[in-house]
Amino acid sequence: LEDDYDGEFRYDRQPVGALQGLDPGHVVYLGTASKSLAPGLRLAWMVLPPALVEEVTEAKGGSDTCGVLDQLTLAEFLTSGAYDRHVRAARLRYRRRRDALVRALAVSAPHIPVTGIAAGLHAVLRLPPGTEGTVVQAAAWQNLALHGLGFYRHEQAVADPLDALVVGYGTPPDHAWAGTLEALCRVLP
Repeated sequence: LEDDYDGEFRYDRQPVGALQGLDPGHVVYLGTASKSLAPGLRLAWMVLPPALVEEVTEAKGGSDTCGVLDQLTLAEFLTSGAYDRHVRAARLRYRRRRDALVRALAVSAPHIPVTGIAAGLHAVLRLPPGTEGTVVQAAAWQNLALHGLGFYRHEQAVADPLDALVVGYGTPPDHAWAGTLEALCRVLP
């Protein structure tokens, strides 16, 4: 199974080719338009090896999670080239936001390492041990909706968990981005 997670939002390097293209008879390729368009559309796809099409179709049954009109609209969006233009514009916008986040942290909190920035819409900010809960609470007081890394961790997964913030840079509207960065920098230890 190959999930091209964050494939449309890679910033610092060329996209990696899909494994499915090398062996289409053995690899199931999965994708979604949740980040590139909207999660509420519930549009996703599978590129199946021919030998699996009948079995997967039968297992899926007659249930669809999105309407035919949405599917046809996406198909037109793809074939017309409008989807590619949309993704290129979004990638540039998110790259600029990511770069602004990294610059702001380099000035205001140079001791906070930033990782996970090569692709996607989130960065991980490593915090000093024991500060995650306090920083998340301070962020809430600044009207910032973010989570600590612990929110995503199973309680038994790591004996010595890492304190960190998961910062999304896709959601704030453009007019609020600078203020959001300032508020984030204020709450960092």
